Amino acid sequence: MDTFSSLKLDESINLSLKRLKFDSATPIQAQAIPLALKGQDILGTAQTGTGKTIAFSIPLITHLIKNPKNNALILTPTRELAAQVLQSIRDLLDRKNPISTALLIGGDPMPKQLQQLKRKARIVVGTPGRTMDHLQRKTLKLETTTFLVLDETDRMLDMGFSEDINKILSKLPKHQTLLFSATIPKNIMSLAEKFLHQPARIAVGGDNKPIENVKQETLQVTESSKYDQLVLELDKRKGSIIIFVKTKRGAERLAKKLRGEDYSADAIHGDLRQSKRDRVILNYRKLKFRILVATDVAARGLDIPHIEHVINYDITQSPEDYVHRIGRTARAGAKGFALTFLTNSDRGKWDAIQKLINPNYKSQSGGSRSRPSKSYKGKSRKGPRGGAKFGSPKTSGGKGSKQFTFKSKTKKTFSKKKKTFSKKPV
Repeated sequence: MDTFSSLKLDESINLSLKRLKFDSATPIQAQAIPLALKGQDILGTAQTGTGKTIAFSIPLITHLIKNPKNNALILTPTRELAAQVLQSIRDLLDRKNPISTALLIGGDPMPKQLQQLKRKARIVVGTPGRTMDHLQRKTLKLETTTFLVLDETDRMLDMGFSEDINKILSKLPKHQTLLFSATIPKNIMSLAEKFLHQPARIAVGGDNKPIENVKQETLQVTESSKYDQLVLELDKRKGSIIIFVKTKRGAERLAKKLRGEDYSADAIHGDLRQSKRDRVILNYRKLKFRILVATDVAARGLDIPHIEHVINYDITQSPEDYVHRIGRTARAGAKGFALTFLTNSDRGKWDAIQKLINPNYKSQSGGSRSRPSKSYKGKSRKGPRGGAKFGSPKTSGGKGSKQFTFKSKTKKTFSKKKKTFSKKPV
């Protein structure tokens, strides 16, 4: 296994890696970093949770150390991912010789961003829409930007950022580009051919291949039985869970319904104010609640190691999004579980997902393990389930707690015996 010490990095980076207790490089890091340090453009394929952020952050910081008059730009599809990427970079920076940074995302106060840019930020991380906004305002200048990272590029294009990305890239001077994507469809190849110069092609895990450590199952349901089946699944699963739904209203409705039955749950979606989204994610990280109900706004970029289960309450609209959803679990080599609810009308979408993952898939014999649904036999679901209500005093451990308690149902009655789960080391 490759170690960072063998990569001959700048001493300040080595010290930061040591401080962060990073020793061994992941496959994507071991392949990408040496090539990027040589100044080569990279077209990389890797799933989330494989260490992509470090793979491009180390060459980026090295480039800026060697070129003190130059800047770097990183584009990501979502606000949450942008914030996470910037935090990872800040963690790597030498505290004695910091490099100024700026975060350009929607929902964040414009005066705050303007102040960061006025301080001549050398590392700018942003979403395409807000970055384009600053370019049009002429508050962001790219004349000295010589290092570009496009992260989760397929998602950015799926979200309709193609025009913004093309405009932004056309304003850059000669630069090095690192493009990373979980999948490489035709539009990604077209973008790479237009803007990358003889890129090195790196693939870890194979195109469209889900995380190997994720055990995948499907459950045949009807629309009317979905919620009851969800209850059964939540009661028998331990650890943190993320539930994906297709609409913003559906996320709020489901989270509210779960809280009404004493499940420890909250929701995240695109209509929430950025401050609210940040607060929900922070509380989830701190294990202040167990169940996160999300739209696909959370399918990309959220790096929360303790997520053990992904439940696709609603099937994804595109096969690629399935790969991104289940990538929320099994982070950093851990094991995870993914369950997809399927109605009769979902069969075509599920076959499309399987064909993306495995071109040889046949609907009659392939795919993940499927099991029939079971009927809910309890007379009442009312009672403490999955922990204290969100924000209640029953949450254990106080601020920064890495444990909380929740009660579970056994034999149609609710037990008073408390169960705990702890954050796994990463």
